[in-house]
Amino acid sequence: MTMIRPAAQPDRPRIEEIVEAAYAPWAEIIGARPIPMDADYTTLIAAGQVFVTDSGDGLIVLIPEDGTLLIENVAVDPARHGQGVGRTLLAFAEDHARALSLPSLRLYTNELMTPNIALYERLGYQETTREDIGGRNVVHMAKDLAPNPAESP
Repeated sequence: MTMIRPAAQPDRPRIEEIVEAAYAPWAEIIGARPIPMDADYTTLIAAGQVFVTDSGDGLIVLIPEDGTLLIENVAVDPARHGQGVGRTLLAFAEDHARALSLPSLRLYTNELMTPNIALYERLGYQETTREDIGGRNVVHMAKDLAPNPAESP
């Protein structure tokens, strides 16, 4: 079972390594560096918004907003793609949203990242809108959370 914990500053080099490796193939496809490649991970870690797998092969950036939890970034070491690490991180995001009493999640991805969009749709996310952000065509997606069955009467 994969454990997920808040990242600490000593995790930053590995986080940046995973992000670079995970997004580098997309940079060529979309013609620009994906936004997560240039994020300030020192600040995100200090804010308690980065979570990592205990094995050091994946991370997720979660930002609480008014009424929703933003999944800012999910990245998995390419050597572990297809092994369920990303799905585990996304399930963690749902649990984290519930723990914060946030009834929904939202995320965005580049429209050319069609495998990612398909995965999010399989996991219950629905497209809400599209927009141009700095020359990048972005697909916004959201998922409403059902109450946690363990918390139901």
